[in-house]
Amino acid sequence: MEKALELRNVSVVRDGDHILRSVDLDIFKGENVAVIGPNGSGKTTLIKLLRGDIRPYYDEESPSTMRIFGEDRWNLFEIRGRMGVVSMDLQSMFRSDTIVSEVICSGFFNSLDVFRNHTVTPDMIRSVLNAAKEMGIEDILEHEIRNISLGEMRRALIARALVTDPSLLVLDEPMTGLDIVMKSKFRSMFDLMISSGISIVMVTHDLTDIPVSVKRIVMIRDGEVFADGLKEELLTDEVVSELYGEPIKVECLGGIYSMHLSGDVTQ
Repeated sequence: MEKALELRNVSVVRDGDHILRSVDLDIFKGENVAVIGPNGSGKTTLIKLLRGDIRPYYDEESPSTMRIFGEDRWNLFEIRGRMGVVSMDLQSMFRSDTIVSEVICSGFFNSLDVFRNHTVTPDMIRSVLNAAKEMGIEDILEHEIRNISLGEMRRALIARALVTDPSLLVLDEPMTGLDIVMKSKFRSMFDLMISSGISIVMVTHDLTDIPVSVKRIVMIRDGEVFADGLKEELLTDEVVSELYGEPIKVECLGGIYSMHLSGDVTQ
């Protein structure tokens, strides 16, 4: 199978500390993966690395390889067109008076708005409308984002990532702050995307975020790949407890996983 992402011996170093350490990871085209781990484990750094916001640490004695869609030398703008990234920190970067259609359209330009130097074509306008319809927000395209809900803003950011018709969608904590009903709707939405042929890589700390259609789990701990395998094999009391360093109980109902601290922790 062709690889969408390939990392070999990849590290990220900040102020002398390893945020990621010697990571080996393959994600194949058409594959759907959830990346989980404790806060501070390196999950978001991995997203920034894939997006091109940061570069791997260069070590002449221990060279690394990072390939995206089979290329180790790539045009960042082209890659971002093929790989849509939804990072929740984006929602605070837009001006509050930005309208929803401009949030979505900015995905074409990898910007935080649509500016005078940007040429918006009729095809782009059609793509914005189609992405908005797919997310169910076509009726708020002219609303300023300060007047929409958190769930609507998340949908707008996902539409922004989808507008270039990417083959891979990378989601960084997409359901943080959403209530239980909205989380269920988002899970169903992601399952529909997967069934339509969009591959998803989701980074989350909450097992309930993981769509039923996602079968592979990559666990990150202390900047390293702790475990990588099938969901039913890794999302167990024993493995998750070891990942988080606390006794944890994992439950599964209707294909949706959840976890909570075991009663042993209070004894």
